[in-house]
Amino acid sequence: MENPQNQIKQLREQLSLHAYKYYVLDDPEITDADYDRLYQQLESLEKAHPELITVDSPTQRVGAKPDSGFSEVQHELPMLSLSNQFDDQGIAAFYQRAQEGLETQDQLSISAEPKLDGLAVSLLYEQGVLVRGATRGDGTTGEDITLNVRTIKSIPLKLMGEGWPERLEIRGEIYMPKAGFDAMNERARAAGEKVFVNPRNAAAGSIRQLDPKITASRPLEFCCYGLGTSSGELPDSYIETQRRLSSWGVKISPELEQLDGLDACLDYISRLGARRDSLPYDIDGVVLKIDSRDQQSVLGFRSRDPRWATAYKFPAQEQSTRLIAVDFQVGRTGAVTPVARLEPVFVGGVTVSNATLHNMDEIARLDVRAGDQVIVRRAGDVIPQIVKVVVEQRTGEETAISVPDHCPVCGSEIERTRLVKRGKGKETHAEGAIYRCVGRLACTAQLKQALIHFVSRKAMDIDGLGEKAIEMLVDLELVRSPADLYRLTKDQVLGLEGYAETSASNLINAIADSKQVTLARFIYALGIPEVGEETARILASHLGTLERVRKALPRTLVCLPEVGLEVAYEIYHFCQDSHNAEVMDNLLNEGVELEQQTEIANSLKACMTLDRLINQAAIPSVAETGAKQLADYFGTLDAFLQTDTDRLASVPKLSARGKAGVAAKLADADWVEEQRQFEAQLLEFGIHWESERADQTEAQSLAGETWVLTGTLESMGRNEAKALLQQLGAKVSGSVSAKTSVLVAGPGAGSKLTKAEQLGVKVIDEAQFIAMLESQGLSSS
Repeated sequence: MENPQNQIKQLREQLSLHAYKYYVLDDPEITDADYDRLYQQLESLEKAHPELITVDSPTQRVGAKPDSGFSEVQHELPMLSLSNQFDDQGIAAFYQRAQEGLETQDQLSISAEPKLDGLAVSLLYEQGVLVRGATRGDGTTGEDITLNVRTIKSIPLKLMGEGWPERLEIRGEIYMPKAGFDAMNERARAAGEKVFVNPRNAAAGSIRQLDPKITASRPLEFCCYGLGTSSGELPDSYIETQRRLSSWGVKISPELEQLDGLDACLDYISRLGARRDSLPYDIDGVVLKIDSRDQQSVLGFRSRDPRWATAYKFPAQEQSTRLIAVDFQVGRTGAVTPVARLEPVFVGGVTVSNATLHNMDEIARLDVRAGDQVIVRRAGDVIPQIVKVVVEQRTGEETAISVPDHCPVCGSEIERTRLVKRGKGKETHAEGAIYRCVGRLACTAQLKQALIHFVSRKAMDIDGLGEKAIEMLVDLELVRSPADLYRLTKDQVLGLEGYAETSASNLINAIADSKQVTLARFIYALGIPEVGEETARILASHLGTLERVRKALPRTLVCLPEVGLEVAYEIYHFCQDSHNAEVMDNLLNEGVELEQQTEIANSLKACMTLDRLINQAAIPSVAETGAKQLADYFGTLDAFLQTDTDRLASVPKLSARGKAGVAAKLADADWVEEQRQFEAQLLEFGIHWESERADQTEAQSLAGETWVLTGTLESMGRNEAKALLQQLGAKVSGSVSAKTSVLVAGPGAGSKLTKAEQLGVKVIDEAQFIAMLESQGLSSS
């Protein structure tokens, strides 16, 4: 047997390498499950050999809570701020001063990277091991946050490779990506907890938690922007130094570029500014540095900032303004959403006069009132939102906001949604955050939004039918439901503003062409609440037919991957609603034909077990173990449901409370019938434990493969090609790497094709791609 010390060493090296590839390079080589397996092996070995545990082990990231607050740290070299520039003239002046200081008119080599909107920190490594983390503080004195920075997985506990100085201080920014910030706030809202105003505040608040476990639960990232002290020789070039750090496992900005001359600097600022909103993290500017450290030394420092670096600041994304009033808009699902009307304010590069308030719970949480002075945030393409009320500026004349009793569009009643949750043997009902107009498609606002969604590119893809045309069709009462689109005549279209002979014919043809549609697109087009493009694909690929989707019980739906109970109930209630059922029937009667309908997915066949069914039935005091005991004892659902008290008492190892819980449920005729109906559906769909099992090796022929699409596909759109590949089990990526299995290259393929050829990735053209699909029994629509 291998030496435990060697095993531990190898596992730590493997885990550190995979963490680097995942959190730093964003290019994982193994699945999360494989990583967890390695981690558990290391954890078990260290538990058996505690004398071999070291501080740089991946298992030691989250430490115990400190006895007191954060201690002070004196920075050996001050962490200075940067001078700010707000226009091209400011950047030109900085560049000219640098030339004058270096006594040259030659073009200067400048490094450029985004200015992350986070918290500046210092990381000290000794012998390659992280020994201290500190905040910037006032630039001279910071706070010791070592226990917290250790929890951030993009920060290496031990540097990789070799050649690093014995003592090295790395400086950078801790930030929170937008997606992680939004998800964290969404969870907080659902739990009725305080939400953060913006990602920067969230990052700062997370890193200053006294309990490292809280910091570890937050989606924080680190990116290096330079060095402090160093005991060894490093390249003269900042860019080359950053690349050296990257080879040691330190995350650097993927946007880092080396530029020559002023024009290149201005071009970089312009390019990054145009992409600012699409970046996965907030930035508030661009940092420009003279690339040569020797030249940096010549230029030196002023009292508070270096002469060799500056920051170009983008327009602020938060501003203060007054909330004039709140209007209520009605969406395609009937959701009545409050919208803030604001005194116009310039924020994030645009003038903002409206902002979202999400729902009435958000209004209550913010305690926002008409007339309040508020802080408005705009980040990216996201609708501007109110993040805070300036309570100190209230005058007493502000008025409370309440939801109307009737729909502002159709006058129908507005009702508050209710949430149904099952667990621990109980069914609980709670008020949801959403108010809905009950008018459905009789409400023109809902009808218009539903039609706009129905005809959209990712849904039925009816080209030539824009929002303005839909509004006219609804206002003229030519269309009262989606099915009416397929009854339109050319003469009716010619009567609409903006349509002539050719465009009217094209629209009628486009509507006719849309009748051939994949099941996934059709489900998405229906506009089921909480069902986006991916969930529609999952429903189609796993249940196979529209009939099964319409019949599926909530407990059947949660057998599908990524479908939770609340979404399952939304799908079920939508399909059981008589009005929605009529819309679907009418669409099919008008000739809509659903393609790519299949058998139930192999992954679902016989996947339900009796113990899992009993466990899901929410019996008081019967958890997973108890459900297994009942299933093993009774063998069939029918025997379980027909048992009496005497036989139930003889179930081995089942607690008295569990037996009482079962007895109570068996006395409930409605509950018993629910279990029988569920089993009947499992049998009908082939999900039942007695159903024929699928050969999982043949379930999805491309499972485990990663495909990339590039160029123009003439026979189908990218989204359709992606859906077909996913149906075969492939992962579809947007970038080429060494892990890419196949690149499908259509006309116009560019850099992805070049990279694939360099890496030796298999490349096929569209004809070969279609032939592959046909060999699998699939074809484009």
